Amino acid sequence: QVQLVESGGGLVQPGGSLRLSCVASGNMNHINSLGWYRQVPGNQRELVARMDNGGRAKYADSAKGRFTVSRDNAKNMVYLQMNSLKPEDTAVYYCNAAFSFYSDYGPYWGQGTQVFVSS
Repeated sequence: QVQLVESGGGLVQPGGSLRLSCVASGNMNHINSLGWYRQVPGNQRELVARMDNGGRAKYADSAKGRFTVSRDNAKNMVYLQMNSLKPEDTAVYYCNAAFSFYSDYGPYWGQGTQVFVSS
C-alpha cells in the first residue's frame, strides 16, 4: 500500500558529503515514521536515522554529529544529509515507513540506493 523510492547515492571520497532522498506514495494515512537503514554484505540491516510526523528523531550512535534526517511532510519525503563520510559508511541505504515511531522498523521498504565511500 506504500511505495518508497530512494535517490542520491553514489561514490564519494572520505570526508565528503551526500544527501539521500526518499519519496513515499500510496496510502500514508497510518504512517507515522520515515527513516533510513543501511546494510553491508554479511551484516544485518541497521538503523541510521528515523523521524516521526512531529519531527522527533532517533539516530544510531555512528550517525550522531555527522548525519541529519529531515522530512517534508507535505511532499511525503524524507532526507538524509551525510557529512564527514567514512569508508565504513559504505552500504546500501534503504528507506523505511512504519506505523509507529517505537517500532524497530516498519513493513515498507524502498529498493535501496548504493553509497560507496572510497579514495
